[in-house]
Amino acid sequence: MEIGLIITIFLIGFIGSYISGMLGIGGSIVKYPLLLYIPSMVGFTAFTAHEVSGISAVQVFFATIGGVWAYRKGGYLNKSLILYMGVSILIGSFVGGFGSGLMSEDGINIVYGILALIATVMMFIPKKGIDDQALDKVEFNRWLAASLALIVGIGAGIVGAAGAFLLVPIMLVVLKIPTRMTIASSLAITLISSIGATVGKVTTGQVEYFPAAIMVVASLIAAPLGAIAGKKVNTKVLQMILALLILGTTIKVWSDIF
Repeated sequence: MEIGLIITIFLIGFIGSYISGMLGIGGSIVKYPLLLYIPSMVGFTAFTAHEVSGISAVQVFFATIGGVWAYRKGGYLNKSLILYMGVSILIGSFVGGFGSGLMSEDGINIVYGILALIATVMMFIPKKGIDDQALDKVEFNRWLAASLALIVGIGAGIVGAAGAFLLVPIMLVVLKIPTRMTIASSLAITLISSIGATVGKVTTGQVEYFPAAIMVVASLIAAPLGAIAGKKVNTKVLQMILALLILGTTIKVWSDIF
């Protein structure tokens, strides 16, 4: 592999993982389109959608480990929320990860586009008062959380994205979880989800191991740095950054589909 491509992949992994740690997402909302488009734009052979989804699945696993470790103190991790949504999204991601091998590349991109579109709409819905709750007093509908996580898991397993870019809007808008608890807990849930997606991609031969290893190294460096930054940034700013990020990606994905 050329040194220029190695550097390109590392930078994509670093940027995506920093955002992952800061915003509580696995980072694939950023890395999926970057891996799909940037290598060919700078003169290298493009990865296929199947290869990109496989690399993303492996990388997300390691990015979320770094993020969860950085958030382990301070009461940000809601163990009940993580258990209910984590188990459900793991089951869904296994199903989606195995099923993705039967889909065309256009089909994978359309699923990704639909998930991103739903997430965009949800992020622009007003979220009043969610950050006024004490972290140790947060309550939520457990079966609603589990059901939504199962659906997200199936779609996320298909694209190797772990689903956090959709989990975060659900937790903020539907379940009314405070922003910083949402960020920390979604990283833990995404870590669980990525196990299913990764196993599905590896066992169906959709992972390019050397590019994935480069992304993993970048993840372990950048994700904790992003988490530290996320603790300091105003919650409204965090929500707006995520909303704009998802909106931009949605526009790009759908413009390419059509």
